[in-house]
Amino acid sequence: MAKTDAKSISDAIAEEIKKLQGTWKQIACEKDGLPDAVDELGWEPTSTFVDDTYVVTLADGTIAIKGTFKLDPTQVPKTIDWTDTFGEDAGKTFLAIYSLEGDRLIFCAADEGQERPTEFRTGPGQVLRVNQRMDLLTVQ
Repeated sequence: MAKTDAKSISDAIAEEIKKLQGTWKQIACEKDGLPDAVDELGWEPTSTFVDDTYVVTLADGTIAIKGTFKLDPTQVPKTIDWTDTFGEDAGKTFLAIYSLEGDRLIFCAADEGQERPTEFRTGPGQVLRVNQRMDLLTVQ
């Protein structure tokens, strides 16, 4: 029976990773409990997911971050661990929760070394990002 449980979790992870594939544009950000983080004005980041990797590109075309992720859609709330492999936080892992409903991806992440958030709002050392699938944005 454990094999079936492990297989169903593995299948759920694979299906969720498949749903993340593509490019997403950040449409809202909250950091340390404050909306619209001032230190990110003008960034207009997009995130592109290929398999279990991500690349964050800024409005000027600069690649700010690359990394890998591990997720578990069987948890409540769903969990995701972001590990940056390129950028100012290379080598750091950020524990997060996420919601993926249709073409909207929301995640709330803690700074490295902090506990994983338990709700979709920020406190000190946390960031919440709302992303919309790019394909949907171009149609509207």
